[in-house]
Amino acid sequence: MIDMTGEMKELVDRAQADGCVCTLGTADKDGQPQLSLKGSVMVFDSETLAYWERAKRSALENVAENPKVVILYNNPEKRIRWRFYGTAVVHESGPIREEVMGRTVQGELDRDPERLGVAVLVKVDKINELSGNVLQER
Repeated sequence: MIDMTGEMKELVDRAQADGCVCTLGTADKDGQPQLSLKGSVMVFDSETLAYWERAKRSALENVAENPKVVILYNNPEKRIRWRFYGTAVVHESGPIREEVMGRTVQGELDRDPERLGVAVLVKVDKINELSGNVLQER
């Protein structure tokens, strides 16, 4: 079962403000990996992360081809490093897109003044530390 802790919710939601921007790992249909910085990652609910995809380039293309992703939260000061593995779903319109946009940090929205981005929800299946220690698993 996935039920993100209060500490996870607090730290992930503050990641950009704390200088700990999350990293999204995707892979295309052929398995070619890619890393992208995502300053808008947030805890959407106790088992789901979300982010505002404003660039709409290869990371979004990869999610469409292969929805399995990993999001790394790395806080060197606190020595906390979590990997969130899950399945991404893109919301190009509708209430979920509007909710994620409404909860996105202002700095990311400022980089998308016409609000052309999309919401991506990641249903988390596993959370582990860099050591490999599994904290939670579905």
